[in-house]
Amino acid sequence: MAVMAREGWTDERLDDLNQRVDEGFRETREEFRAVRSEMKSEFQAVRAELGGQIAALHRMTFQLFAGMILTLVLGFGGMIVALITQT
Repeated sequence: MAVMAREGWTDERLDDLNQRVDEGFRETREEFRAVRSEMKSEFQAVRAELGGQIAALHRMTFQLFAGMILTLVLGFGGMIVALITQT
């Protein structure tokens, strides 16, 4: 099957090609805008979820640290009381 090559570009053909290229870029820009919008909303949802989880982790870490300090203070206090009562 032989393909016939066109020797020249007419103004109409160039205008048609230009219009199709512009339409393709317009569609691409619209798709990118939609993807950006979707990504933005998804990232905001992830940030909100992680924010709550990080706050819970901070609270748990503080409680663990406070419990360890209290245990140390009570342990050393008990040792001091035991030493004082033995003498």
